Amino acid sequence: MPFTASSLLIRRARIVLPTGELLVGDVLTSDRTIVEVAPEITKATPTREIDAEGLTLLPGVIDPQVHFREPGLEYKEDLFTASCACARGGVTSYLEMPNTRPPTISQYALDDKLQRASQKSLVNYGFFIGATADNLPDLLLAKPTPGIKIFMGSMHGSLLVDQDAALEAIFAKGDRLIAVHAEDQARIQQRRAEFAGIHDPAVHSQIQDNQAALLATQQALKLSKKYQRRLHILHMSTAEEAELLRQDKPSWVTAEVTPQHLLLNTDAYAKIGTRAQMNPPLRSHRDNEVLWQALRDGIIDFIATDHAPHTLEEKAQEYPKTPSGMPGVETSLPLMLTAAMDGKCTLAQVANWMSQAVAKAYSIPNKGAISPGYDADLVLVDLNTYHPVRPEELLTKCHWSPFEGWNLTGWPVVTIVGGQIVYEKGKLHTEVRGQALTFNQ
Repeated sequence: MPFTASSLLIRRARIVLPTGELLVGDVLTSDRTIVEVAPEITKATPTREIDAEGLTLLPGVIDPQVHFREPGLEYKEDLFTASCACARGGVTSYLEMPNTRPPTISQYALDDKLQRASQKSLVNYGFFIGATADNLPDLLLAKPTPGIKIFMGSMHGSLLVDQDAALEAIFAKGDRLIAVHAEDQARIQQRRAEFAGIHDPAVHSQIQDNQAALLATQQALKLSKKYQRRLHILHMSTAEEAELLRQDKPSWVTAEVTPQHLLLNTDAYAKIGTRAQMNPPLRSHRDNEVLWQALRDGIIDFIATDHAPHTLEEKAQEYPKTPSGMPGVETSLPLMLTAAMDGKCTLAQVANWMSQAVAKAYSIPNKGAISPGYDADLVLVDLNTYHPVRPEELLTKCHWSPFEGWNLTGWPVVTIVGGQIVYEKGKLHTEVRGQALTFNQ
């Protein structure tokens, strides 16, 4: 559906400004853009007005790591269902990973995803180009893309790049951002053999242990420093990696953490079994605490969900036949806002970690802040009400969450994408379409 010009006036919201300050006031949008932010806007005749008294207005979440399964695995999720879940969760833009079928390893495959998203996605979208051992020309030229994704471990097929020579060739040529799934494949294979025959899913965290993550992150950091290459470390999960970056983090290196690695740990296996299985795995209570501190100190730069849905039937198999991954786009913002209400962080930090810092790291223009001239991607949340995570209310196609039963605040009331209301008080406006993100790299 073509975009229809409109204006929107949000009144009496508690606005989280780019400085981190809070302003009770109004925001006016026109077409896709924020045009004014003020304590009161009087000279405006908007197409639509929203009374946001008692609600908090945040920049729309940019989720920089998701697996939306299309093409090839649409029975788990597709770009439409995933973007519906995004809208409900306050996620207005996402960066999607290349491990689909076929994988996104060429301009042709990238164009195919962009075309699909233009027809199906209710929110804004971007797609990584996936590295293989022999697609360097594609990695240098494919566009638009936020960067190159390298699976250093816990992957199979062409997307596994675990040979030193292949990794060095990718880091050595070009200047595009490289995002790494940092797990050491050789160590994983060795420990898989050691723990063979054990069906308790808790062994997953021992097979893909802290050392496997640290070894790969050390290697990626070494190559990044050797070639002065822009590096992003995906879903950092261990205290050791956080401490490594605390000691040695070049200005061109960034890192992210998932809500799962902040809020869940190996205790979850006893409660939810294989639903707690993900890559890299859940860690210890100590890892939780060290990661939180690294995030608060700016050693870790932002939040991503690693939304990776599988069916309940798949998750019900016996370990190690079960796939790794869990959904996350609907719960990430309420989880982080609940943490803020619990005193673990501030509202301003959540807005930075989930919007502004992501836009900065990936050079996405005009995103991530509530300021005139920025895109009108916004989310109004209710911080006065708590509501449990209920599987029957989830819009992700897999209809489950590792956080089922958790009582959370900060659920989105209204989500706005490019000045258009895409989600409002439980109702989706499925005619809205997001736009392809651009990257100033």
